[in-house]
Amino acid sequence: MVSIVSVAKVAGVSNKTVSRVINGEPYVTEETRERVEKAIRDLGYVPNMAARQIRSSRSNTFGIITDYVSTTPYSVDIVRGIQDWANANGKTILMANTGGVSEREAEIWKTFQSHRIDGVLYVTMYHRIVDPETGNVGIPTVMINCRPQTNELFPSIEPDDYQGAQDLTRYLLEKGHRRIGYIRLNPILLGAEMRLDAFRQTTWEFGVSESDLSIRLGMEGPVGAEKNYVFEAATELLQQKDRPTAIMSGNDEMAIQIYIAALTLGLRIPQDLSIVGFDDFRTVSMALKPELTTAALPYYDLGFEGAKWLNGLLSDAMIRPSSRVVPCKLVERASVCRTQ
Repeated sequence: MVSIVSVAKVAGVSNKTVSRVINGEPYVTEETRERVEKAIRDLGYVPNMAARQIRSSRSNTFGIITDYVSTTPYSVDIVRGIQDWANANGKTILMANTGGVSEREAEIWKTFQSHRIDGVLYVTMYHRIVDPETGNVGIPTVMINCRPQTNELFPSIEPDDYQGAQDLTRYLLEKGHRRIGYIRLNPILLGAEMRLDAFRQTTWEFGVSESDLSIRLGMEGPVGAEKNYVFEAATELLQQKDRPTAIMSGNDEMAIQIYIAALTLGLRIPQDLSIVGFDDFRTVSMALKPELTTAALPYYDLGFEGAKWLNGLLSDAMIRPSSRVVPCKLVERASVCRTQ
């Protein structure tokens, strides 16, 4: 096995200098650093991470605890954002998926503690309120795409669902729509309620009468096992005498069923009915024809900024509970037209 002594001999420097280069420490000239790095590459030297952890109070490892994120195509970008930040900053990532099982989650926290993880990024697929099952394990943690039941627990970074829905609603109103339907996402999700609140507030600010708004429940029940009423709700709205000229969908996947309901009734999109979604799940939003106008959840930015924030917190003696939001960008495509 190649040792640090071998690297030092080939590079013509001391063992301490090699150690400084490996650990990214100062007091090494650029020419010396390049010589040591070349020796490391030529010899195929791999640092002993276990030994480095013993000598240091840091493992340089972040843990990710997810529910379904790592197996869900459109939210896996959160993990990609974390990994990109970690790769750029010399951190190792250890990821574990709970599958939504609390017992499994408690075991993962203990495993992370035994591996001396520096900090944890606690990630959920849906924007919701949830308390991590930490047991008696205390590791610096940032929650991503979720927030704790009480803000005494952990800092959180979340998408600005309210702003995203506000922008979508304004977009429809500025296109002249005044009879608007809204099919709600599962009410137990924090993001669902924020989106609905933004819709109500924005239409009120534009002076739209409550009687011109048609709000229906599209989904309800436990996360991952919801009952789905979207097609029926959309069909009922579109069969009204004064049917909506536009429907706002709780998310992009629900928009599929609204498209199908409209087409089943012989309505053209967007000429007869404008539709907007939420998430920018591109497998859906760009596959639908016409392509779907939506608000993009900033999954990658949540992961990248969450990891950056956690790293900053590790140098702070006191982690203060707080919440940050990342805006949801409106993505204009072809599913909305101006009313006559």
